[in-house]
Amino acid sequence: MAGERNYARFYMLLKQLPHADKDTLVWQYTQGRTKSLREASKWEYDVMCRDMERVVNIGNKVALKQTALRKARSGVLHQLQIYGLDTTDWATVDAFCKNPRIAGKPFRKLTIEDLNQVNKNKSNNQKQKKKMDKVKVEMTAEEQARFAQFKAEEEKES
Repeated sequence: MAGERNYARFYMLLKQLPHADKDTLVWQYTQGRTKSLREASKWEYDVMCRDMERVVNIGNKVALKQTALRKARSGVLHQLQIYGLDTTDWATVDAFCKNPRIAGKPFRKLTIEDLNQVNKNKSNNQKQKKKMDKVKVEMTAEEQARFAQFKAEEEKES
């Protein structure tokens, strides 16, 4: 019983490698000695499984990064929709993102960090807008007029 092996580890990894072939893998790791998994030594089996795990983990890391990028892109596109931009027109999305105050580069070239920064800026602008709305309610009519004049001058400068 001590010499028996459970090959579940190998077959689980093999399922995650769509282009891998059992016979070819065993042949390579036994230096052409056999195509039978049973005839592979414990050392050959362990090395083969460890290498397969490394390949699978690299694939998982790439998939996780792609998922994070997709989520960040979706968040920015949703934010742009809220602001009234047509997100089905990539030229519009790129033009918006190329603005130096936003990101300074086309949408497709934005990294996860860039996308998170754009989302952060948008949420900060929303918070600021809500604060300003509260301030307007608390101001007198005279203060509101001065504030409106100040905002109009500020918009002309930018």
